[in-house]
Amino acid sequence: MPAPRRLVVEADGGSRGNPGPAGYGAVVLDPLDTATLAEAAEYIGVATNNVAEYRGLIAGLKAVRDLFPDTPVQVRVRMDSKLVVEQMSGRWKIKHPDMKPLAEEAARILPASSVTYEWIPRAENKHADRLANEAMDAGGRGEQWDPGASTADMETTRTRVLHEQQPPSGPPGDAAAGAARVRAALAAARPATAAPQADSADAPQVGWGSAPDLGAPATFVLLRHGETALTPEKRFSGSGGSDPELSATGRQQAARAAEAFAARGTVQEIVSSPLRRCRETAEAVAGRLGLEVRIEDGLRETDFGAWEGLTFAEVRERHGADLTAWLASPDVAPTGGGESFAEVAERVSAARDRLIALHAGRTALLVTHVTPIKTLVRLALGAPPESLFRMELSPASVSTVAYYADGNPSLRLLNDTSHLR
Repeated sequence: MPAPRRLVVEADGGSRGNPGPAGYGAVVLDPLDTATLAEAAEYIGVATNNVAEYRGLIAGLKAVRDLFPDTPVQVRVRMDSKLVVEQMSGRWKIKHPDMKPLAEEAARILPASSVTYEWIPRAENKHADRLANEAMDAGGRGEQWDPGASTADMETTRTRVLHEQQPPSGPPGDAAAGAARVRAALAAARPATAAPQADSADAPQVGWGSAPDLGAPATFVLLRHGETALTPEKRFSGSGGSDPELSATGRQQAARAAEAFAARGTVQEIVSSPLRRCRETAEAVAGRLGLEVRIEDGLRETDFGAWEGLTFAEVRERHGADLTAWLASPDVAPTGGGESFAEVAERVSAARDRLIALHAGRTALLVTHVTPIKTLVRLALGAPPESLFRMELSPASVSTVAYYADGNPSLRLLNDTSHLR
């Protein structure tokens, strides 16, 4: 029996909105000379990042099967999606119902013994990333990806040559330096992540060109819960560990927020995360305003897995490689089966849509956590995932986002703590 043909598949997927207009890219490479043997890309309509990434994997594996239908192969799949790599390697459970049939389809294409999976930083996955962005750009024009017009192979070759000319920075194993390099590369590698431009007749108008009367928006006043005992120590405190109560300081902060909202008289509804620190904060405001508190599970904090209760320094010491990967990609979950920021964004955006429908034209107070608030702000601004690391949210701070009937959100306030002074 002949030796198997060794191949590399690099795959990626993206969604401009998550969920939003989505596409995937995949490339089959000869590992000896990195020659491109096949490329695939497709605009797939509205989908999440994870769905698009799985579709990219499936396309890459099918391309191998079509190239070598009668030849044994040994395929190394390289992806920057920690979720897909860990799930297809069998180390993580597949929790989301949309992912299961995609994973099963991918597993059926080639024998399991002939495929291995490797996570790589996004900066090393530029060929597939560019193909995915070309597909999304084509979708924005109402077209499908044209392989004849693709420049992904050319641009990736040029980038690889330039990269090889520059020595790495930072000492080996330096998690902070590694994360900084990956973030810089990510920023340089994704220039086309803005939403595709619609025809001017169909595009919602904003700013000075906005319609004169869009009606009252659904306005979400976003209140971060007050302090707990873990807050001053800056420990990871999500939804997967203990459920701490407010500290004495946190209760004072909640009381001051309640007084401020009573003075303003604008809040008409109150919605809270199910976690105790949020419910206690929300109940303090509700008692002052005479309103009921409705619980929305989608507003809970990220599940930080094995990092719950640890400081950043402790996580870096115990789980350094996982922390570096987490800082580099929104698809990477904390150690021990926590939630990735991509998964959090998916459930927060679903909760947002439900709440917009329920509170159209009204002002609702949403009492929640750091990650959900930052995610709502990020999505409102159309900012990239790494912007989550560039926002500061103090305990009991207030931010505000309004959602208009034309689909345009407006960030009105961020991290206001004037009511606490």
